[in-house]
Order: sequence, then C-alpha cells, then structure tokens
Amino acid sequence: MAQLYFKYGTMNSGKSFEIIKVAHNYEEQGKPVLIFTPSIDTRNGSDKVGSRVGFTRQAISVDEDTNLFDSVKTQLSGSGRFFCVLVDEAQWLKKHHIVELARVVDELNVPVMAFGLKNDFQNELFEGSYHLLVYADKIEEIKTICWYCDRKATMVIRFKDGSPVNEGNQIQVGGSEDYKPVCRRCYNEAFKQK
Repeated sequence: MAQLYFKYGTMNSGKSFEIIKVAHNYEEQGKPVLIFTPSIDTRNGSDKVGSRVGFTRQAISVDEDTNLFDSVKTQLSGSGRFFCVLVDEAQWLKKHHIVELARVVDELNVPVMAFGLKNDFQNELFEGSYHLLVYADKIEEIKTICWYCDRKATMVIRFKDGSPVNEGNQIQVGGSEDYKPVCRRCYNEAFKQK
C-alpha cells in the first residue's frame, strides 16, 4: 500500500543526497521514479536536485501553479508506471501541492517521499512542512549534528555578512555560507548578545 512520507532534517542532514540514493536504488532494479523540485531552488539549475557532496539528478521543476497530481498522472499515462515519487525541498511547496501529493498516494497508489526542512531560521514552520506534518502517513527525521557542538541539530541559523540574523523573509535560497545547522542551546546562545 502506497504512503506519503515526510522526511525532514536541518541543513546539511543529507536530504538531497538521500533522494539521489533512493532514486538510484529504485532505478538499479529497473523501477523508474519521478523527481520533483521547486523552481525557486536554482542552486543547481531550476530542474535539478543537487547534494553538497556533488551529486545531481534531473528533476521536474515545480512552480506555484503546478498541479502535482496532474503532472504525475500525465507522466504515468505516457510512460506506464512509476514506483515512487520523490520531492526535494518540500518545505517550499504550497498546501495545494501537499494535497495533490496525498492524492497521488491515495488515487494512483504511488508512494511519495517528500524531503525538506521542518522549521525556518526563526523556528516557524514552512507552509509545505506544516501541511506535510498534517497529511503524511509517516514522518521521519534525518539527523545531523550541531555546527558548534556535538548535540543533535534541530534548528538553523541564518547568517548575513558572517553574523547570525533572525529577521528577514522566510524563504531565502542559500547554502552552507548562509545557514548552519545547530542545536537549541547554540541557537539561543547565538542571539543572547543581540
């Protein structure tokens, strides 16, 4: 039975690498997959999933108006069968995207694995993450360690000109130079002096 999975983790927890690995494992067995990524993420090109370890994969770009259910259904009618749908940076999806992914699972019987951040640099849920927490059949954490100590990272600090900031737009695409995974204690320590 197909399920909707939300696999979340902080920056640098290996979410995109996991997508590439899962896709490889399916395809090595002759089982095709579909990969989606939000068009807002242009770090590796608007139609690619890229990991910090240097691997990339072609993906279908998703914008605010994309209907994911219709996209998967169209791909199925053209290609036959897909064994899994993988979604990168799912935190940037809108509510309707998450509902459409749930329909892919329920109506097309195709498993969906959505990977993304749970909370932003101000510790607020992203829209996509919120609705994945509501709609997902299974929720799993991908763990990594704090940038500054040996605790588990559960939060992210955004940096501007080398200093931590906790104001600004929720969505700002960036990498290791802009964000660091941290534990709660180190997050709070970073803003004590401010």
